[in-house]
Amino acid sequence: MENAIYAALTRQSGLMREMQVVANNLANMATTGFRREGVVFSEYVKTLDDAPSLSMARASARVVDLSQGDITATGGQLDFAIQGDGFFLIETPDGERLSRAGHFTPGPEGELMNPDGYRLLDGGGAPVVLPPGAAHVSLARDGTLSADGTPVARIGLWLPADPTSLRHEAGTLFSADAPEPMEEGGTVVQGHLEGSNTDPIAEVARMIEVQRAYEFGQTLMDREDQRIRNVLQTLGR
Repeated sequence: MENAIYAALTRQSGLMREMQVVANNLANMATTGFRREGVVFSEYVKTLDDAPSLSMARASARVVDLSQGDITATGGQLDFAIQGDGFFLIETPDGERLSRAGHFTPGPEGELMNPDGYRLLDGGGAPVVLPPGAAHVSLARDGTLSADGTPVARIGLWLPADPTSLRHEAGTLFSADAPEPMEEGGTVVQGHLEGSNTDPIAEVARMIEVQRAYEFGQTLMDREDQRIRNVLQTLGR
């Protein structure tokens, strides 16, 4: 008799996880380079000896929406937005990570760093460094970055070797297996930033759907619990 409650509990757990993902999407709808996420539901079937199989829901996988976000002009010399596919390659203490957030500032040694203090890497995997006292920074269409008219680096775009290995970490960083440089498919635009690709209206609508589904599941569990109680009281008389 408890099987219905167990199945409902797994569904409730998945809905709670989806609610957390939707809430995170809404919280980051103004975050530069943020990619919205969704939850993938799957079915887990448990076969039992001499009894009907038990089907349960699972929501352990997240899917990243890689659609283009709105690009806004900022005029900043070190603000870069990606049009099309690709990611910036960022060096972190935990290894190389991918990101679409393109706001950078010069570090102590002239290296370009993101707001978390991690260095931007070029198309060859080396840090992008500006010479001391550089006054004018320009970016060519092929990604060549020049300081006062002298080329200093080429900002490359990267993709994971296996698209399914892309995993969202903290903020706007993603881990991936063996990122590879792109030869074509995306361009970097100077003086612009790409915003979040979260659609607040769609996310709020989804949050309402998830909340209603959760409430329905809770009602089902309460009724099933009461049914079991009534059966036990009847048998105990």
